[in-house]
Amino acid sequence: MNIIENTLLPIVDISDLSSTNIEKRLSVAALMDNACRQSGFLHIKSSNFDKNLFKQLLEVAKQYFAQEEAVKMQHYIGKSQNHSGYVPIGEEQFKPNSHDIKEAYDINIDYLGDTECRSLVGKNQWPDSLIFKETVQQYYQHIRQIGHQIFRALALALGLTETYFDEHLTFAPSQLRLIHYPYNPNAQDSLGIGSHTDYEFFTLLLPTAPGLQVLSKNGEWVDVPLIEDTLVMNIGDMMQVISNGQYIATKHHVKKVQEERYAFPFFFSCNYDFIVKPLIDTAHPKYPAIKCGEHLFNQTVQSFNYLKKRLQNGELVMSNDLTPINFGLAESVVHQ
Repeated sequence: MNIIENTLLPIVDISDLSSTNIEKRLSVAALMDNACRQSGFLHIKSSNFDKNLFKQLLEVAKQYFAQEEAVKMQHYIGKSQNHSGYVPIGEEQFKPNSHDIKEAYDINIDYLGDTECRSLVGKNQWPDSLIFKETVQQYYQHIRQIGHQIFRALALALGLTETYFDEHLTFAPSQLRLIHYPYNPNAQDSLGIGSHTDYEFFTLLLPTAPGLQVLSKNGEWVDVPLIEDTLVMNIGDMMQVISNGQYIATKHHVKKVQEERYAFPFFFSCNYDFIVKPLIDTAHPKYPAIKCGEHLFNQTVQSFNYLKKRLQNGELVMSNDLTPINFGLAESVVHQ
């Protein structure tokens, strides 16, 4: 049975990923492995989730986005060097003359050192609110820890050493987005518009309202239900490459509705220079190798107006060290 076609995604309890018992960790890994092969989407729950922190994040997001546009633009993402800060409505424009009615605040690892600063790794741009900064940082570190447990589980599931990814996660350009969809009385949805797969290895999403839809194997768009105290997880392009196509990066989109809502996706990557290539059935690779950070950066440049301007002005150059992979994103509006 294809669970996704029945609109109910598998729910996997990942609490035992923190267990010292390898058999318990292997049991969770097997459940995640099945979901990643069948649909690429699942709900995860855990006794280790800080549910109070989830609520606090929503509250600070509401307070932040309720401010005047001029206040929020003081920390416009175009003022940053590591792609962090406020993203106004219309800044993301993957296709000419087309954008979603949404605003966001983008956060990266907030690396304060001197040697690892790259296009997507560096010191974050923060608004003046201390409670915003502290809450978002706490959430970032909390979900980052959960994600690193999942990296280990997926390594086990794919027959790799459990700690295979550990050394590649030290300064990863993993991004947290705080997204606000304002009330839009004129919203009219078109089936599948904005469909995409995520660039990275996997995404952990904290949704606050329905709206996410996934594409089933029989080509139908189905709603992802809102389940209390869970996160939605989905496989991204890079994990599809690592698994040599055994894991599915399923297309999804956020349908346009009138109601106001928030969403908090965390996109997990490996270190900037990590080479992403098939690690399963390597005698028959389905994908060429790509460099993690360069792939992310090249895709991001194509989506944000301030980066497009820097590219046109010669202030930055897209890298072509390794062959880019097109996962069908040309028709999509990414990272919704």
